[in-house]
Amino acid sequence: MLEHRKASIELSLKPNTSVHIEQKTSKFLFGCGGFPAVELYENGVSEERKAFLIDRLDKIFKICNYATLPFYWGRYEPVEGHPEEDNRRKAAEYFKARNVTLKGHPLCWHTVCADWLMQYDNNTILAKQLARIERDVTHFKGLIDIWDVINEVVIMPIFDKYDNAMTRVCKQLGRVKMIKEVFTAAYHANPKAVFLLNDFNTTDEYAILLDGCLNAGVPISVVGIQSHQHQGYWGLEKLNKVLERFSAFGLPIHFTENTLISGDLMPPHIVDLNDWQVDQWPSTPAGEERQAREVKEMYETLFAHPLVEAITTWDPADDAWLHAPAGLIRKDNSIKPVYTELEKLILHDWRSNADLVTDAQGKLNLTGFKGEYTLSYQNGEKVNFTLN
Repeated sequence: MLEHRKASIELSLKPNTSVHIEQKTSKFLFGCGGFPAVELYENGVSEERKAFLIDRLDKIFKICNYATLPFYWGRYEPVEGHPEEDNRRKAAEYFKARNVTLKGHPLCWHTVCADWLMQYDNNTILAKQLARIERDVTHFKGLIDIWDVINEVVIMPIFDKYDNAMTRVCKQLGRVKMIKEVFTAAYHANPKAVFLLNDFNTTDEYAILLDGCLNAGVPISVVGIQSHQHQGYWGLEKLNKVLERFSAFGLPIHFTENTLISGDLMPPHIVDLNDWQVDQWPSTPAGEERQAREVKEMYETLFAHPLVEAITTWDPADDAWLHAPAGLIRKDNSIKPVYTELEKLILHDWRSNADLVTDAQGKLNLTGFKGEYTLSYQNGEKVNFTLN
């Protein structure tokens, strides 16, 4: 079981010696939204609020090793030429110091787009979009080397809720050409980075778009799949169907935005999740048990799939996007059953720790889950190594 998640190594150490092997991090990316770290460095945040945010981050990133930071253009650069780089950089450095891998989200999207773009013609809008990508990917190189390059392109050229610059450009260029333009800019800015195409549409429409992009030579590193399940758990049948559909491309797969609800489900007649506007959406005991059970099954299924490299729970805590009770912890930072289930999977079931003894030649053969390890001698001496 799970042999594709493991690797073997032979270590040469001191002969006939007892050692303790402890896995410190996983190669697999267990993610969560890292937005609280940005708030931590915003102006005017009280010390009490900072302590609350740090407590939230400590709990979440005890079990997660991967964080998504927000780069929505309309919020990141509300005034042209004045990006809010400082708090994003400090948030990124906060995570980097804790050995948390980072992803920026997103570089291009029709929603939360910069309103000031609307004064320009389409050619100028595209030029500014490409310059924005080059600027931000370059400025954060080494801190953030994974990016959602463009978000939700299946709907982008036909999006009609409100006028916006990216829908205008995508309508003119077409989906594949639009995607190629932004991916090419990102790749030129950092050829060693990982670049995702990301969408909530998991039907053949997205698969056809991916096929067109790959045939056009778009440098897509990873297929990003959103899985906001506010109207109920997909279940194994749909989950496996989605995995089969997107495995056909042979690319790594990231489940980029996963939400499962621990309260009453959103009504099934809602088409756009954003149309469900409520002031409160409480978590319930029965809902929390259901959420824990469903998340466990989903994570176990995805971890067992050889092409899946990352799963991100979108909301760290309840009462975030749409007020949904979709977090791993409650609004007050107390632990939910889903947190306990994931903690057991990530830190225990899918970690390798052992007490071993080297042979007379000092050899030690180890097979374990891929990741970073520490080997400790009884005298306190330690050696770090990677199993990959």
